Amino acid sequence: MKKILLLATGGTIASVEGNEGLVPGLSAEELLHYLPNSSQNLKIDSQILMNIDSTNMQPEHWVEIANAVYKQYDAYDGFVITHGTDTLAYTSAALSYMLQGLGKPVVLTGSQVPISFKKTDAKKNVADALRFACEDIGGVFIVFDGRVIIGTRAVKMRTKSYDAFESVNHPYVAHVNEREVKYHWKHAFTKNVLSLNTNLCTDVFLMKLYPGTKPEIFDSLKNLYKGIIIESFGNGGLPFEGRNLLSKIQELTEAGIAVVITTQCLEEGEDLLLYEVGRKVAQHHVILSGDMNTEAIVAKLMWALGQTNKVEEIKEIIETPLAEDLTIKAEKED
Repeated sequence: MKKILLLATGGTIASVEGNEGLVPGLSAEELLHYLPNSSQNLKIDSQILMNIDSTNMQPEHWVEIANAVYKQYDAYDGFVITHGTDTLAYTSAALSYMLQGLGKPVVLTGSQVPISFKKTDAKKNVADALRFACEDIGGVFIVFDGRVIIGTRAVKMRTKSYDAFESVNHPYVAHVNEREVKYHWKHAFTKNVLSLNTNLCTDVFLMKLYPGTKPEIFDSLKNLYKGIIIESFGNGGLPFEGRNLLSKIQELTEAGIAVVITTQCLEEGEDLLLYEVGRKVAQHHVILSGDMNTEAIVAKLMWALGQTNKVEEIKEIIETPLAEDLTIKAEKED
């Protein structure tokens, strides 16, 4: 019999009708009461860490969740974390960096409809998450609508449909139901000693570039943030005609700001060396993100800045694959 710990953090799954709309209100024990058949072959303990809408989720909450898993790691075979969907992908990525060497599954799930509603996806999602938490696999995962996604590769694509999340630039790990798990990708892992590193620096800004972005905006950002992520167009170039952003990027990097270039395109990632507009950016000391998703970049940059203030070391951390967050590009043939 497997022993699983369910950690509740709030979100839609735990929401009830309030005076101003849905608000998290159910305890961890109440969530489990809606799953009368889920514990036949399991021993499930539960604990509520917080009861918040995930819009209010902060990096400090990520640390609290990571600490809860770490402190109780030896006592359980797996962990399920119930969470609101809006920032779930950020949390799963952050946990992937803060908890390394996992030899057990840490599974995040939630729902688009509260578990107390007659028609809901919550019961299936929690049951599937509990089932996957029994697997002999290590890492952080999201289980949602029967699909298992690596914690650093999930993106919320839909606001209402049950299939809210997609695995971007990485195969789905598996499909799951209460009875079986069908794997599509299973990484080989050794059961390393779990390490906890929750040092974060939250001085990170995310900018979505658009035609007409004023270069002067960077003058303000330089004094507020230690890391800036720029979601550029296509393969990652920046405009240098008209409103020239390149000189501002140079000022940022010379000031010791970690500048990460990514793309607004969800699939296939950036490639700064393809076009002139990208190569001009690559001449500066920027950090490349490959095919990482934005949620993972934000969490990883906060984590990297928490380890060092040296841009060269931050660049090495971001550009090195970790927790399956980045595909190593094959070298082009001559």
